[in-house]
Amino acid sequence: MMDSEAHEKRRKILSPPQQDISPQTVNEFKHYLCGCCAAFNNIAITYPIQKILFRQQLYGLKTRGAILQLQKEGLRNLYRGILPPLMQKTTTLALMFGLYEDFSSILRQHISSEIVTRNAAAALAGATEALLTPLERVQTLLQDNKHHDKFGNTYHALKALRSYGIGEYYRGLIPILFRNGLSNVLFFGLRGPIKEHLPEAKSCSAHLIDDFISGGLLGAMLGFLFFPVNVVKTRMQSQIGGEFQSFPKVFGKIWLERNGKLTHLFRGAHLNYHRSLISWGIINATYEFMLKLL
Repeated sequence: MMDSEAHEKRRKILSPPQQDISPQTVNEFKHYLCGCCAAFNNIAITYPIQKILFRQQLYGLKTRGAILQLQKEGLRNLYRGILPPLMQKTTTLALMFGLYEDFSSILRQHISSEIVTRNAAAALAGATEALLTPLERVQTLLQDNKHHDKFGNTYHALKALRSYGIGEYYRGLIPILFRNGLSNVLFFGLRGPIKEHLPEAKSCSAHLIDDFISGGLLGAMLGFLFFPVNVVKTRMQSQIGGEFQSFPKVFGKIWLERNGKLTHLFRGAHLNYHRSLISWGIINATYEFMLKLL
């Protein structure tokens, strides 16, 4: 009997302690995971459209001209530069959704107004996302055909920028901060009310469709609203070395290059509208679907 008790004690000492993964632990990270999955799904589907749009933003091309430019470069280069947006979007959307919920929980303890709490949490999440600007910067360089012979891949581009100093990785930071902060406030503030105005969903598939529509419509609207900001950001980030020019100065140059016409500044906006409609529809629907699964 004593030998049996001693054996049981020895077994307990040698065995590693059992740690249960509580539902609360899973709950803490599910918004990050759902955001990551939503981004991966979106990038895999919409990257070619994004690349056409990028060429229009950078060179002021019409849609047909941008498509012909990519056709000449061949299928081999169509997905060139996908790694940075894949890394960036999966991380930024994980941060966007996850930090929004975390910041909301923290701020709710100090701020009584729910509207102020939600808006502040959205802006803070957007500002945190801007830390990943180097990935957006490298994506711009890899998509620009002027740099095809300079950089073989993401690693080469990141390594090449190192000689210019840390600031070179963060070209275009100001427009990114402005875009991220304000677009997050509008996205999280309006997606719920938009869905509420849609016909009531009574099945899982109907909820999926409503999430796609509400996310898509909101994303398309925000994409159009911030299109000129992204045009300036793209021009800033296509430069390597030299003077760091302010947002107004770069905007002024682009305005003159495009003959002071608003329609020329918005070249590619219609494609961006449709891309955003599809992208944010996919993102919102995937995020809400994953949220229900976890």
